[in-house]
Amino acid sequence: MPVPDYIQNQGLFKTLRRFRERSAYQEKCEFCGAGLAPEHKHLLEVANRRIVCTCTPCALRFQDVVGGRFKLVPSDVRYLSDFDLSDSEWGNLALPINLAFFFYSTPQQKVNAMYPSPAGATESLLPLTAWNSLVERNSELTTMAADVEALLVNRVGAKREHYLVPIDLCFELIGLIRVHWRGLSGGDQVWEEVDRFFSKLRASARP
Repeated sequence: MPVPDYIQNQGLFKTLRRFRERSAYQEKCEFCGAGLAPEHKHLLEVANRRIVCTCTPCALRFQDVVGGRFKLVPSDVRYLSDFDLSDSEWGNLALPINLAFFFYSTPQQKVNAMYPSPAGATESLLPLTAWNSLVERNSELTTMAADVEALLVNRVGAKREHYLVPIDLCFELIGLIRVHWRGLSGGDQVWEEVDRFFSKLRASARP
């Protein structure tokens, strides 16, 4: 049975709150209670998109699990330097902001397109034909892990950047924008924070 949207959104809001508050205290593994370093493993509770913080031994228990409640979120970031997405194709997606991420949702059995907003993550309708067309021209998308990996697109200003990233980084970006957004356009600070986020992402990415 599909999980209602309001339940999924509750899980997503909890995830965003965790990213915002995690610097205020030492997090603990949600399975064994061990203290966690600032950089640690994450699991995704698939049904409600909730990120679970874990130590490495607990996380690795879920490495090859198929169809379970939790999935291990990967840590690899890939920069897609030759990604084929024209300005006109992007415009046809009718997204109100030039930042978005795309991932396959197992519970919903479809590709979701989401973009950050002052209120959090907002879902946009994505025609299946549009996604299929992207996959046909960009074979890297066939390697994207369901639920836990996403295509992240940054087209703010003159940027034309495309990444395959762990889903927790998308939630982190959403939380960052939600915290720093001011007024109707977001204000200068939020876009400076977005630039810093993508600079760090590019530095950590492999081709």
